[in-house]
Amino acid sequence: MLSLIAATIILLVLPLALTDYYLGLVIRMMIFSIFAMSLDLLMGYTGLASLGHSAFLGVAAYAVGILSVRVSNNLFLTLGAGLGFAGITAAIFGFMVLRSRGPQFLMLTLALAQVLWGIAFKWKALTGGDDGLPGIPRPRLWLLWDLSDLTGFYYFSLFFFLVAALLLYLIVRSPFGYTLEGIRENETRMRTLGYHVWMHQYIAFVLAGLFGGMAGVLFAYFNRFVSPTELHLVTSAKVLLMVVLGGAGTLFGPALGAAIVVLLENLISAYTQRWLTILGAIYVLVVLFMRQGLWGPVRKGV
Repeated sequence: MLSLIAATIILLVLPLALTDYYLGLVIRMMIFSIFAMSLDLLMGYTGLASLGHSAFLGVAAYAVGILSVRVSNNLFLTLGAGLGFAGITAAIFGFMVLRSRGPQFLMLTLALAQVLWGIAFKWKALTGGDDGLPGIPRPRLWLLWDLSDLTGFYYFSLFFFLVAALLLYLIVRSPFGYTLEGIRENETRMRTLGYHVWMHQYIAFVLAGLFGGMAGVLFAYFNRFVSPTELHLVTSAKVLLMVVLGGAGTLFGPALGAAIVVLLENLISAYTQRWLTILGAIYVLVVLFMRQGLWGPVRKGV
């Protein structure tokens, strides 16, 4: 607990020590930390690895972008729309995929996300097609908090990061969270004990979609641009790598994994366009030699 408080204090004072470039990098880390922790709720605690998690980030980002550019830049409207569309998408997808397991579940989630990618890519009149949707304005929150300023947006992102981390922590440490872990370990036993396995998995799927949507809202405002890439397989694979690298089923491990992947992506891509190959190699090494991810040694103080 003390380490988490210390980390929060450091995050609060970081803008005093960082340039705009590195401050933007930390914002990306926080956004993808929320995204990775949302997948960990599904993958690490429920035992359902998904290759379609980009759908929730992408849908929320497009909802924010389309509303901000063409309707209204009201923060509460766009935030509600982003979370709402992500939640509805998760609710629909959950009905379609949760009767499957293993490779079939992976392929179904991948296929559904790719359907959304195809819609975003082809529906140029609404989404901008492969050119994306540029010029997304950041809202002004009340009179004193201008989110167009990078420092202001940093604290805005930090607020949502802390809220998401706290809510997810309360979820996984609740009786509901412990039930998810039991389902992950042995579905048949939990069903025999009288638990409604499918309903628990469905709720977890929708919650994961909502938190993924929260990351999508922040992503759209931070980049001021959204494109079909946010719905692509590469985005889903990248967040899956973050969870595995940090440690599935540890909640804060995927946040660490997200920070490392974002940092490596920025460092490696400056020297080569094949940074995905290097990240893939890192993924293989972690799976082979550090199956508990990086959070295991950190938690043990090693």
